[in-house]
Amino acid sequence: MSAPVRSEVTADALRAAARHWPTGVAVLTARWGGEEHAKTVSSFTTLSLDPPLIGVALSPRSPLAAAVHDSGRFAVAVLTDRQEPLARRFATPGAGRAAGSFADLPVHPGDGGAPVPAGAAAWFAAELHAELPVGDHVLLVGRVTAAGADGADGGRPLLHHAARYRLLGPETPSAPPTSLPIRGVGA
Repeated sequence: MSAPVRSEVTADALRAAARHWPTGVAVLTARWGGEEHAKTVSSFTTLSLDPPLIGVALSPRSPLAAAVHDSGRFAVAVLTDRQEPLARRFATPGAGRAAGSFADLPVHPGDGGAPVPAGAAAWFAAELHAELPVGDHVLLVGRVTAAGADGADGGRPLLHHAARYRLLGPETPSAPPTSLPIRGVGA
């Protein structure tokens, strides 16, 4: 096998390669100045258990980034297969910033008031812990103040892969037991 050739990586090349990494789909929300803000994201991750930290990356030019900065709070809702229309809605540029943008959606307030769409597989309410510039994005690091798994009623997670929404398929067959401890991914 030959070594990869190192060259300047274009945004298009990076995007094309990254499409092969399946990710979960979530909606990032904040409430500030009488407006609710929302954006579909796939760049969400847990960062630490102690202290409980989560992270999500988005454009620093996004009105949502400013709302999180100014309010100091945000929420992340992990979407299920039943919420693809919600994912599409808040992936549309400009659709996630409006007074009452959740007026037609069942929501519950996260800790601190950021709206959380009802039926999400899981949700996290957070206080802004840090804002880290990372290239053309900002990483919002939040200290989790509340979390729940309201939609854990059999809904499958909504995934994004190869520029399309996808569903989780059947489980792989169980591997034979090993002598190594199994703690899961990222443990």
